Amino acid sequence: MKTISAIKSTLLAGAGLFLAVSCSDDPIPLTNPDFSGGNEKVYTWSETADSLQQATYNTFLGSNGTFTENNSGNPTFHYWRNAHMLDVLYDGYTRTGDENYLPKMKALLEGIKIKNNNTYNNVFNDDMIWLANASLRAYNATNDEQYKDVAEELWTIIKQSWTDDVFGGGITWKQDTPYQKNAVSNAPAAIIALQLYEIDGNPEDLEWAQKIYDWQKNTLVDPLTGIVWDNISMQNGVEVVNSSWVFTYNMGTWIGLNHMMYEATGQAGYLTEAVKAARTLTTSPQLTTEGILRDEGQGDGGLFKGILVRYLAQLIMEPNINSTDKQSFVNFFRFNATTAYNRGILRPAMLFGPNWRNLPSGNVDFSTQISGVMLIEAAAMLDEAGHL
Repeated sequence: MKTISAIKSTLLAGAGLFLAVSCSDDPIPLTNPDFSGGNEKVYTWSETADSLQQATYNTFLGSNGTFTENNSGNPTFHYWRNAHMLDVLYDGYTRTGDENYLPKMKALLEGIKIKNNNTYNNVFNDDMIWLANASLRAYNATNDEQYKDVAEELWTIIKQSWTDDVFGGGITWKQDTPYQKNAVSNAPAAIIALQLYEIDGNPEDLEWAQKIYDWQKNTLVDPLTGIVWDNISMQNGVEVVNSSWVFTYNMGTWIGLNHMMYEATGQAGYLTEAVKAARTLTTSPQLTTEGILRDEGQGDGGLFKGILVRYLAQLIMEPNINSTDKQSFVNFFRFNATTAYNRGILRPAMLFGPNWRNLPSGNVDFSTQISGVMLIEAAAMLDEAGHL
């Protein structure tokens, strides 16, 4: 596996042109390989995010403000993928201030309930967790109480799946799997608690975040590397940690949880843990291939990298990490974003596949599409803040 030792990036502001050169012998081409002629305009991160937002909405919109399985028109509804689309619309709204995003966000929030048999309750705890987190971000951006009401309703349901007598704590993956507890149903749940604590200042929410954090760290995190293992389950009466399943989104939420715990408490140990996990992320062959976040397929896995980059970008924005680590994370992020920008977007349809080095082929799943949009939205945010 190659690692990125250095990346030089130049933004030619007048032309809005991005040029990235790595120290490997495989430089990133300036224009997307599906272009002909080589003289087409190359857009800024923000302009590209605008185009991706519009293409995603036009291509994948289904019924009741929700979004379909893929670009072939398959109407299958996936609760958790639609929850992340609320995050994507939030990204667009906070970046642009364009109020045209607001009715789309509200229609999606209400449409998820309609498509889910007129309830927000779902057997998958992580589905509800993703929607609660997206709703709290939407509330912070809009002050619309409906979003906070939905999040609080979901949080009340989610907490009921915490049990002390199985594996010493933790929230179950599903409401009906008492003997399986996953990273995906714990770190993001603690992030709900921290978001609510930031809004309301209720110490019980911070206590919940701490309790969940401690359980996950002691149960599903490699203490040496910060690698997050996917789940613990009971198999033939034996507790088994599935350490062979390592996914980008679990790393992302662990990084994000540690960063938010640091912000909430001021305790430097949390930031140290976030940085440790991010260092591992940028070099581990379980998570990256030659400096690019690995292809985790379409379907559910197609969304994993987008979740990660949201939290990695927030860590990059943290002023209290040292300059060496910050530059390393920026280089890693930039290499992923510029590679995807140049090689991974099928133009003019503006579609993403699961491998950010390659153009998509065949049907494009909604999951891989919004993962790519998350990447470019995060790049636009970092660029605006002067990090790219």
